[in-house]
Amino acid sequence: MNTTWTDIRYKILHSGSKLNLLIGINVLVFLLINIPAVLEHLFVTGLSGPSLIEGMSHEYLAMPAYLPKLATRFWTPITYMFMHEGVFHILFNMLWLYWMGQLFEEYLGTKRIVGLYIMGGIAGALFYIAGFNLIPAFSHSERLYETVVVGASASVMAIVIATATLLPNYTLYLMFLGPVKLKWIAVFYVVLDFLSIAGPNAGGEMAHIGGAVFGFIYMKQLQRGNNWGANFQLFGSKSKIKVVSHNAGYQKNSRNANSAPQQEEIDRILDKISQSGYDSLNKQEKETLFRASNNH
Repeated sequence: MNTTWTDIRYKILHSGSKLNLLIGINVLVFLLINIPAVLEHLFVTGLSGPSLIEGMSHEYLAMPAYLPKLATRFWTPITYMFMHEGVFHILFNMLWLYWMGQLFEEYLGTKRIVGLYIMGGIAGALFYIAGFNLIPAFSHSERLYETVVVGASASVMAIVIATATLLPNYTLYLMFLGPVKLKWIAVFYVVLDFLSIAGPNAGGEMAHIGGAVFGFIYMKQLQRGNNWGANFQLFGSKSKIKVVSHNAGYQKNSRNANSAPQQEEIDRILDKISQSGYDSLNKQEKETLFRASNNH
C-alpha cells in the first residue's frame, strides 16, 4: 500500500506531467466530497434523505447562472471545473483528459496544458452564463434561478479541440468503428453538444461549446506565435510552437547536434504534421523536432 501511494504521489507531483496533476486534483476533490456524503447517507440521513454535504458543495462550489447569486459566489467559475456529479461523469471526463492530454503534452510539452485547462473552463463558464442570461428560452424561464453547472467537460473540450486543430489527421482506433481521424471526433462532439442545448443539460452543453471554441482559437493563435497561457502569462507574445518529441531513439548528428533548427523549418514541419500526421515525417524531420525540443 505504501508503495502504491508513493507511485501515485510521484506521478502527480514529480513526473513532470501536469496532466497527472490535473487528474489528481479532480479525483481528490471528488473523493473528499463523495466519501463523506456516502457515509452521511448510510449512517445519518438514510438512502433517500437529503445530504447536507452534497447540498453544501453544490451551493458553494457549483457555478450558478443567475447573476445576483453568481456575484456572491464569484469563485465558482474556477471551482466548478473540478467538481463532478457522479462516478460516470468524472470517469469519462478523466479518460478523455488522459487520452487527449497525453497527445497534447507529447507534441507541445508539459508547460501549456494547465493554462489551457483553466482558460477553457473559464470560457465554458462565460458561454454558460451568457447563454442563460441572453437566450430568451432560458432567461425568461425559472431554470435561470435554479440552474448550476459542474464538471471538467469545458476544460477537457478545450484540450480535445486544441489537439484536433494541431493534429487533425491523427488517427485513433475506436471500438466498433475502427480508425477515425481526430478532426471527425472533434466535429462529432461539437455538433452533438449543439444539438443537445435544448435538452435537460443545456448549461453543460453551452459550457462544452465555450471550451471547444476557446480550444480552437487558442491553437490557431499559438500557431501564429501568440502563446496564451504559458506559465499563465495570458496573451503574451512568444515564439511559435515548439514541438517536444519523447522518442529518445533518434540519433543526433555530431555536426549539427548543438545547433538550433531555424524557426521556418520547424513551422514547415508543423504544417506537415497538421496535414498528414506525425508519422508522415521522415527521419531527418523527426531529428529536427528532437533538436528543437532540446534547445527550448
